Amino acid sequence: MATTADPVIGVLALQGDFREHVAALKAIGARSALVRRPDDLQSVDALIVPGGESTTMWKLATTAEMFEPVRKRIADGMPAFGTCAGMIMLADRITDAAAGQQTFGGLPITVRRNAFGRQTESFEEPIAFDGIGELAGVFIRAPWVESVEDGVEVLARVTSGPAIGRIVAVRQGNLLATSFHPELTADRRIHEFFVAMVHDRGSA
Repeated sequence: MATTADPVIGVLALQGDFREHVAALKAIGARSALVRRPDDLQSVDALIVPGGESTTMWKLATTAEMFEPVRKRIADGMPAFGTCAGMIMLADRITDAAAGQQTFGGLPITVRRNAFGRQTESFEEPIAFDGIGELAGVFIRAPWVESVEDGVEVLARVTSGPAIGRIVAVRQGNLLATSFHPELTADRRIHEFFVAMVHDRGSA
């Protein structure tokens, strides 16, 4: 693994918008690496699980023999950040899961898949993110958080419309997840927030 002073942020590159996360990390001067095989996972200090399709991601991770190694690294305390499908992959429980669907887990939350509707119902709206401020939330077939257990910090909720009050960003310890896609905007503050989490863990 890289030194804690200069951590390498891995981006799971099996499916989804992993390239956009790499670009966001590059824009803030963070080191990154694509993670496709178990050996790749050993050379990173943290992992971003991108947006995409959670059932496809689960199946590809299993086929690539990545599922259990990622699950174990997260259980052992590796920082991880999931966006949209990545949030589903970090959740301990899924409502409306596909048959047999499994997740990496780690976050004691329940998420609902495709809670905001189909891709044609995608939308963007301002989000007030605790500790960062207002930013644009891009929602594409997004989940929301149905419930959280004690110790999970709610960082953002929907502030208008029929889904008002729904939880769309959470953190517990080294794990961060958003329903929306910060990698699809030019605002890099959430990536900076996550990289700071990784640095804080390394200096603890």
